[in-house]
Formats: sequence, C-alpha cells, structure tokens
Amino acid sequence: MAEEAISAIENIDDKATPVVKKRKIKRSVTNGQVHIQATFNNTIITFSDSQGAVISASSAGACGFRGSKKGTAYAAQVAAERAGQIAKQQFGFSSAVVQVKGIGLGRDSAIRTLGQLNINVESIQDVTGIPHGGVRPRKARRV
Repeated sequence: MAEEAISAIENIDDKATPVVKKRKIKRSVTNGQVHIQATFNNTIITFSDSQGAVISASSAGACGFRGSKKGTAYAAQVAAERAGQIAKQQFGFSSAVVQVKGIGLGRDSAIRTLGQLNINVESIQDVTGIPHGGVRPRKARRV
C-alpha cells in the first residue's frame, strides 16, 4: 500500500511541466521623441519611441540637485546627459524630434546636450501651453 502511494506521487511529478522562462527581447529604438519640460523649479527630460512609449527619463531632482539649483541650466544638462546615455546604450537611440514645454532656464542647455551625445535633432517644437480666454472676471461690485 505504501508502494502504491509512492508510485502515485512519482507519477504526479512526471506530469509536471518545467517552467520555461521567456527571453527578454532587446528592443532597438533608433529614432523617437524627446520631451523637455522646463519650469523655473525643475527640468524633466523624457526619451520615448515614435508612438510615445517611454524609453528613459530623468530630471534635475533625480540627479541630486535640490532647492533652487534644480532650476538651473547646468542641472538640466546633467539630467539630459543621464537620460540620453541610457537611451543610447540600451536602445541605440540616434535621432529625435524634440518637444519643449515651459519657460525655464534648462530649455536650451538640454537641447545642446543632445547634440553633444551625438543624437541627431530633426526638429524642435515649442508645445508650451498658451492661455486663451483668460480667467473668469470678478463679480460686479455692488454699491
């Protein structure tokens, strides 16, 4: 009886299928988009493919800058270098359409950094929001 139980357990183990791990496919993204959001307080740089799926991103705050130093042009340069190197090394990123939003100090220095990383800048678009219609006026004064 004990032998039957052992043979039943062995049969169950034989039927179990081994776990097959899928290989991680290395994606190659040679051209895409670079989004630069430059505010007075921080600069965020995001590399994405042509559909908008994010490849790598970095910001001045993520690079160790704190306080008023986050809004500087040098902090934007360091953030663009970090995000650009990840995009080049892991995905082979080589040419980009740059979209800039905001009025911070890091706008120009982040774009110049892309050139230093040998990333071909095809076009630069300013997508900063423009207010239209303005804010709601104050209520009429009653005398």
